[in-house]
Amino acid sequence: MNQAELVKELASVASLTNKEAEGILKKLGEVVTQALVNGGEVTLPGLGKLTVKTSAARKGRNPATGAEMDIPAKTKPHFSAAKTLKDAVAG
Repeated sequence: MNQAELVKELASVASLTNKEAEGILKKLGEVVTQALVNGGEVTLPGLGKLTVKTSAARKGRNPATGAEMDIPAKTKPHFSAAKTLKDAVAG
């Protein structure tokens, strides 16, 4: 499902216009982003939880040359699916 299909489906089930549904999705993205930037977590009932994970710095190898290189530490968003979502997808 792409963004346009998601907006159309959300508008249909929530009795909204497509423009209102698109605005809600945009604002949801902004709220989630801000919460994760501030180090928090976001729980989406029935879907899962978004958190921020940190990976440690480590040594790696350039696959083209085989040369050793330093890979810096970084933070990245992480999604953990809720049990209800896992069970629904599994059948």
